[in-house]
Amino acid sequence: MKVAKSLLHKITNQTEIFNATLDLYNDALSFIIGVIDKEFDHTDGLTTKSIVPAVEKLIHATKSNPLPKYKEFNERFYKFPSYFRRSAIASAFGKVRSFRSNYQNWEEEQKYALSEGKKFKKQPPRLQAEHKEFPVFYRGNMFNRTSDTTAQIKVFHQNDWVWADIEFKEQDHYKRGVWEWKENNPKLIKRGKKFFLSISYESKITLTKTPIQKQKVCAVDLGLTNSAVCSVIDATGTVLGRTFIDQPKEKDRRQTLTNKLRKAQRASGHIQAPNFWRQINGYQQHIIRHTSQEIIKFAAKHGCDVIVFEYLGKIKIPKGFYGARKLRFKLHGWRKIGIQNKVEEMAHCQGMRIFRINPRNTSALAFDGSGKVERNRKKDLAVFSTGKVYHADLSASYNIGPVISFGLFKKPFRKRNGCHFRQKFLSWQ
Repeated sequence: MKVAKSLLHKITNQTEIFNATLDLYNDALSFIIGVIDKEFDHTDGLTTKSIVPAVEKLIHATKSNPLPKYKEFNERFYKFPSYFRRSAIASAFGKVRSFRSNYQNWEEEQKYALSEGKKFKKQPPRLQAEHKEFPVFYRGNMFNRTSDTTAQIKVFHQNDWVWADIEFKEQDHYKRGVWEWKENNPKLIKRGKKFFLSISYESKITLTKTPIQKQKVCAVDLGLTNSAVCSVIDATGTVLGRTFIDQPKEKDRRQTLTNKLRKAQRASGHIQAPNFWRQINGYQQHIIRHTSQEIIKFAAKHGCDVIVFEYLGKIKIPKGFYGARKLRFKLHGWRKIGIQNKVEEMAHCQGMRIFRINPRNTSALAFDGSGKVERNRKKDLAVFSTGKVYHADLSASYNIGPVISFGLFKKPFRKRNGCHFRQKFLSWQ
């Protein structure tokens, strides 16, 4: 399978001359969106390859096409690079198709609601013409690398398209895992007042095909108490390793900021508070990245072939019992899907597979087959029916691992004393 990574290279000089290029590119994108929406009533049978020459005939004057219908494009965007023009056409085509698809779905929802005699208050989608998109600089025409840390890019400066020499910070390709990967065309990205070259690298990775009898499985239980509890289990059911991953400091600081935000909102009503949200989201991203990195390190250390998660995509929000409100608040900040997606990306780069199982009874039943467990008040310990007290998340990870180790996914339904598994909930990736 093909995998890709993007590395950011900070541009250290001439950071003030790039704004005009980005603004002009987005103005051209807005112009082309209007042209496609007006001229093409049906886009279902069109492709990007077919739409580019069709739109160019409408907006771009050439020797064989001296009088295009929208000749003001050449007047507004004089000497606009051809690669930028074609890139903007492809991007605009995708945005128009997306809008029309969303509008069609809205019409179907409205029609269904009215046929059922229900009120329909959902507003229709609108075609957004103003965008802040970052262009790709194609090699040879828009970008020429002169060394590991210097390059030339074509930018719009002083009402003309000129080549500008730039310097950028180098990334350690070996450390970032893209050594000997194919380097693609860069993209100019703006973050705040800083500019970066975002260069993507791609490679073909062969995922592991180790037989089940020889596999090592890293079973991961994501939770609210600990970010993740991992255990490595081989085909015989032997536990080869285990680890607990948590970020108590970050979670405590995030909770403090959230409480301050709630206090401010109670006093002043709904407020945007961008500084609060910037810090809260920063802690959330740190938790996702740190947890994912530790899971991958642990799995790679033990030579695992598969990483197993619970399928947590459709968790019902609890209500109607004491403590439900507090639990809903915790679930709202639980980045379970973000961690799984990040681990999936990192695991595929190392040739590991990802497996998701039905979460039913993985935490409710004891791993030794003794039956249901009871939780303590903090929900971190589980008391077995035999009287044994064990870590609840660790017991759940022991229940998750055997799904692969014992090949239970081959059978449509199997019941054992520990957990129940159903074929329809399992998925390879």
